Amino acid sequence: MSNLLRSLAPLTGEAWSLVDEEARQRLAPALAGRKLVDFAGPFGWKHSGTDVGRASPISAPSPGTVARRRVVLPLVELRAPFALLLDELRDAARGALDVDLATLDEAAQAIAQAENVALFHGWVDAQIRGIAEASPHEPGSLGSDVVEYPARVASAVATLLAAGVSGPYGLALGPEAYTGVVEITEQGRPVVDHLREILGGPVVRAPGVRGAVVVSLRGGDFLFESGEDLSVGYERHDAELVHLYLEESFSFRIVSPDAAVALRA
Repeated sequence: MSNLLRSLAPLTGEAWSLVDEEARQRLAPALAGRKLVDFAGPFGWKHSGTDVGRASPISAPSPGTVARRRVVLPLVELRAPFALLLDELRDAARGALDVDLATLDEAAQAIAQAENVALFHGWVDAQIRGIAEASPHEPGSLGSDVVEYPARVASAVATLLAAGVSGPYGLALGPEAYTGVVEITEQGRPVVDHLREILGGPVVRAPGVRGAVVVSLRGGDFLFESGEDLSVGYERHDAELVHLYLEESFSFRIVSPDAAVALRA
């Protein structure tokens, strides 16, 4: 039996398809970190640790020997629970097109934001260093005027080039800043287009990111390892509600912290 226990839920195949598709549509644009780092997997729920290629000395069990213990980065499990009305799911089976899945949408946003925060700003209990915090470069300032963003981002790119970090580059922007760059024009053209030219790569909307982060997309610098990729599972149900959850397991490590520059809000 799958760890997600989906076979125990009072949902038809059509209802599961509806829930899964809604989750995919809500998660895809919000998972900003995955657009800018290397993704490996998914390797399954049983995958519990990432080999980091190191070992640490430990005491040997008897004289005349030496011992070392392999270092493994444990995967962390992240879950966002939600509940759906069974009547809404029954109406979906009848062909309703306006099914209320608002709680699923909220859970998708919550877990995507949590993943972004972990990748860009760190998660101490999960042994995850964030890209922004790990960078050895002096953080720049994003500023308050969207029209100034291209100059600030160009300065961050120059810092990376001076450190020998090649491009192309990507930019993670918090939601408010992202809205500004797609709405505001500079000399008749959207600011976001100017940013893409400077970066040679994407500008992504990143819920949970404070300010902005410029990262190299050359590969091999930031490694995301997925065990169980984001999936919908079943917890319990009663006469009115079915309690479900979005869940994933992953590890994240930084190989080259100098491949990013943070821009403070």
